[in-house]
Amino acid sequence: MSDKTMSGSDVIGRLRSGMTIGIGGWGSRRKPMSLIREILRSDLKDLTIVSYGGPDVGLLCSAGKVAKVIFGFVSLDSIPLDPHFRAARQSGSIEVEEYDEGMLQWGLYAAGIRLPYLPTRAGLGSDVMTVNPGLRTVTDPYGGQTLVAMPAIHLDAALVHMNRADAQGNAQYLGPDLYFDDLFCMAADQAFVSCEQIVPAAELTARAPVSTVRIPRLLVSGVVAAPHGAHFTSCVPDYDRDEAFQREYVAAAKDPQRWQQFLDRYLSGSEADYQRAVQTAGEGVSA
Repeated sequence: MSDKTMSGSDVIGRLRSGMTIGIGGWGSRRKPMSLIREILRSDLKDLTIVSYGGPDVGLLCSAGKVAKVIFGFVSLDSIPLDPHFRAARQSGSIEVEEYDEGMLQWGLYAAGIRLPYLPTRAGLGSDVMTVNPGLRTVTDPYGGQTLVAMPAIHLDAALVHMNRADAQGNAQYLGPDLYFDDLFCMAADQAFVSCEQIVPAAELTARAPVSTVRIPRLLVSGVVAAPHGAHFTSCVPDYDRDEAFQREYVAAAKDPQRWQQFLDRYLSGSEADYQRAVQTAGEGVSA
């Protein structure tokens, strides 16, 4: 079996401007933030981002990398709205396609099983149909019900972050929820997994159920060892969300000068520079 380990920069080298990229995680939970930071350092642009969004979407919008966002929500969980996404949406600088959370799931699943659409009741009787005038309904040929035909959401690439993976691409979550990371990988032409630790395959199930290994190697194009790579989102049980850092992120977004200082301090260098800056900031808070 092939060794699929690579670096974050290797992953970005496989992406192209204009792609549709799905980002796993949920709000401000287990986002592949080290890979997002790699995109920020790249010349990629005009991206369509598909996400149950959090700071992944916000940071990419702030850097002008995004042409369109397809989403169920964009939230920081403990803080309701990501400020950069809100600003981009209000200014009209990005195109948006907003769905019910279950509809987004269904669109990814349809792409994953190579269907053009899947029928659903979600969206009926709501403004989802109004804000997405391209949606169509279908009639159940067996019972005559009217259902929404949720179109497949095909991805050029998917980026997800997991707790553990082996070198061949089998990936494991150890927290309370997989979210829909498996569907993002299914829906994509190529999927890249960053993880807290790469371990031998046998270790994935030595102390955890087989059911936690929910992303099989057949779906994965590359694996990146990225300790603390979900920061500042959570990656339980390895670490919780960095609430102090998240508040700093939101506060900095309110003022251009403070935002430039934030960029200079945290996002002007490499991933190693970022992690050192975060550690220094944390030591300052604890002091």
